Amino acid sequence: MSLSAFRLVGLGIAVSALATSLVACGKDNSGDSGSKGDAKKIALLLPESKTTRYEALDRPLFTEALKAACAKCELIYSNADQDASKQQQQAEAALTQGANVLVLDPVDGKAAAAVAASAKAQNVPVVAYDRFIDKADYYVSFENEAVGKLQAQTLVDTLKAAGKTSGNIAMINGSPTDPNAAEFKKGAHSVLDSSGFKIAAEFDTPDWSPDKAQAWMEGQLSAIKNGLVGVYAANDGTAGGAIAALKGGGVKPLPPVTGQDSELAAIQRIVAGDQAMTIYKAVKPEAEAAAKGAVALANGGKPESTTDKNGVPATILDPVAVTKANIKDTVVKDNLYKITDICTASFAAACAAAGLSTN
Repeated sequence: MSLSAFRLVGLGIAVSALATSLVACGKDNSGDSGSKGDAKKIALLLPESKTTRYEALDRPLFTEALKAACAKCELIYSNADQDASKQQQQAEAALTQGANVLVLDPVDGKAAAAVAASAKAQNVPVVAYDRFIDKADYYVSFENEAVGKLQAQTLVDTLKAAGKTSGNIAMINGSPTDPNAAEFKKGAHSVLDSSGFKIAAEFDTPDWSPDKAQAWMEGQLSAIKNGLVGVYAANDGTAGGAIAALKGGGVKPLPPVTGQDSELAAIQRIVAGDQAMTIYKAVKPEAEAAAKGAVALANGGKPESTTDKNGVPATILDPVAVTKANIKDTVVKDNLYKITDICTASFAAACAAAGLSTN
């Protein structure tokens, strides 16, 4: 074989190897398919900003996870400000911009099903993020009934540890349009209904509004104040509203109040003794699973899943109850907050009493 012929054969082998490499990078059903593939557009559509986690945690953590999974991918971001019609318009805009996948945390679960159907009619997969959407392609969230059970059980345990076995509980649930809120409520009722305590008043909070939770709690105090021993609040925003109403109504000492989302203000209220507990849902693994799943779907692959929900492949994570006793081992250990974030001047004495030293 001549030298020139040998070079041609070598070139052919190299081209063949390069082509094989490009095919391998372009599509891989393992769940890491997009990390080296073509650039894709991923839309993240979050529901609201009253709950601080979405802008403070979900958005930046998803953005970081998407960049790690697919450096060339473009993020299309929108927040619906608790407006289902606005979210539908944002989804349509993302599809018009060429989104390859919608990662959707719905304002309204039923309305979101129509958004998902529209996307899938255009061959665009949908990741249901944090809240379930019927017939989505992938679902990432926490065990929502377990959240309600954990909140309610921690409340009951706190009351019994204080020597209380009966009395009134006010129940402040989440938004009636949020499918997760119904599951939190169901889980909480499964504990409270047989606890020996009486649910004296109950409210489904429109839009998860702290102001509406506060106004409702203020309106209930004249009827239930004397026998009130605890407040089930479905998240930290409604907990804050309830606590403001209790303080404004002269309720002393404050009854234990539950929460969810581990907002910084809630952690500080727990340190100060105003709130009994919150639920820690580690947003980082949730955002990472959603980003990796979206990239896999964008490249024709299948997301890694741990189970399924109503036929939808799903990754379901476990919630954790946070009380004064385990702040350091949960939100501080996971670097959600530094002790210096929590223990500002106003909370220095309470932090010292709780063993949260800045030294």
